[in-house]
Amino acid sequence: MSDDSLLIDEDDRYSRLRLIAWWDQQKLSAAKVLVVGAGALGNEVLKNLALLGVGSIYLVDFDAIEESNLTRSVLFRQRDCGRDKAIVAAEMLQDINPDTQIVAARANIITDVGLGLFRDVDVVIGCLDNREARLWVNRQCWKVGTPWVDGGIQEINGVCKVFVPPHGACYECAMTETDYRLINLRYSCPLLRQEDLLAGKVPTAPTISSMIGGMQAQEALKLIHGMEVSEGHALVYNGVANNFYKTKYQHREDCLSHETYPEALALPLSARRDTAADLFEAVATALQVAGPLKLELDRDLVVSLDCQACGAQKRVMRPLPLVSMREAECAQCGELSRPNLTHVVESTAELAGEKLEALGIPAYDIVRVFTEQGEQTVLLAGDADAPL
Repeated sequence: MSDDSLLIDEDDRYSRLRLIAWWDQQKLSAAKVLVVGAGALGNEVLKNLALLGVGSIYLVDFDAIEESNLTRSVLFRQRDCGRDKAIVAAEMLQDINPDTQIVAARANIITDVGLGLFRDVDVVIGCLDNREARLWVNRQCWKVGTPWVDGGIQEINGVCKVFVPPHGACYECAMTETDYRLINLRYSCPLLRQEDLLAGKVPTAPTISSMIGGMQAQEALKLIHGMEVSEGHALVYNGVANNFYKTKYQHREDCLSHETYPEALALPLSARRDTAADLFEAVATALQVAGPLKLELDRDLVVSLDCQACGAQKRVMRPLPLVSMREAECAQCGELSRPNLTHVVESTAELAGEKLEALGIPAYDIVRVFTEQGEQTVLLAGDADAPL
């Protein structure tokens, strides 16, 4: 046998992948990926990431499995109906590839996932079915400079989009006035969520979820390897006509998503354990500053629901997206209460005594504190071991 012969270790799970000239299994083994959504697209993305041997997958989904999911979700079985999508998917992925570590949670990406996790992962993959969640993911990724891959499907058509901050166009750059109106339709006049508007289901076939999910995983694979991607582009597939084309989004200078945070100050604080007052004290000590401090919340907090008709008040203390129209009905007189909102907590205010979690701040978040010297971003590093 000559020295030039190619040896293939049949006991190596990744032997066929290593035959690809540019392949680096070590990069994949060290990679961290956040997948948002475990529906039809999420199933395909997750399956591919596990087959590739991605080292760590963080998975977030807030839905339970329904029978209608079974025609489009390769990781779910009849016996799983009623269980959390994220948990079942994690169990199946461990069976597919025990090399891959899965951290899964039934959670809302807008209210339950801290910015620290977005910062730590190599890429975020969005498998979402609504614009509001996509917009949130886009803004979070831009704040910490993490690339993300968006996917969307309907019937047998689909689109895959790649965004790489801080340059180029982002998801919001491509949004139209109609997109913003559709997001606003989810909320009532007093800005409370209307559940009935969430009931719509998008018709899709399993074939298109396989195709777009495969494209999303492949773009993530390229990003992990440092390969060139078509950032700020949409890769669009029309399954009826079998047409595939690519379109480039225009970068908007006034886009609200183009905010990038400076390097955060890591403090051993926990959203679950510590109060805003604890945060203020820790920041004042670390920066050696005095005077009043102010915490700016990324998620509007509904402190209470106040009835204008009878004066009744109900304490809520939850982020706005988690408060429903139904809850706003006054128990005393039946009229619609108005939310008492805040997005700022001052060091001298009563709310400073509340735990950060009670203020709508998730674990392992990056928060903004304002001192007399200016703004300081702070990582709640005390939650690093349990970001979900």
